[in-house]
Amino acid sequence: MPSVDLVDETFVVVSPHTVAAVVGDPQRWRTWWPGLQLSVFMDRADEGIRWTVTGELVGSSEIWLEPINDGVIVHYYLRADPTTPGSVTQVRIIPESSRGRREVDRLRRRHALAWKQAVWALKDELEGQRRAGQR
Repeated sequence: MPSVDLVDETFVVVSPHTVAAVVGDPQRWRTWWPGLQLSVFMDRADEGIRWTVTGELVGSSEIWLEPINDGVIVHYYLRADPTTPGSVTQVRIIPESSRGRREVDRLRRRHALAWKQAVWALKDELEGQRRAGQR
């Protein structure tokens, strides 16, 4: 099991096509995941994208867009391990110790919080001034 195994779901009240256009923009990727390089291995258009991840982590990531009612659930997955210093692909072995668990917890938390900030900013941007309950 990867050291960083994140799963997140956020509902956005816009069409999957609208979200897919933003998610498909590589400029956004550099902003959302600055320490990671993403290579698309499956572009599913309005259903999302899957990537191979290298950089400070090595593994895979996915955004799956699930249409529901008047919006879309943005499912986010990140499954990766930290890399050794100076490498973007070699997995760093983290010792099974209290120190190692704390290091993994900090890494996981940092990536989880960064994603939540990115997806909430995306939600604000795409929904605009829409009030709760409005289409």
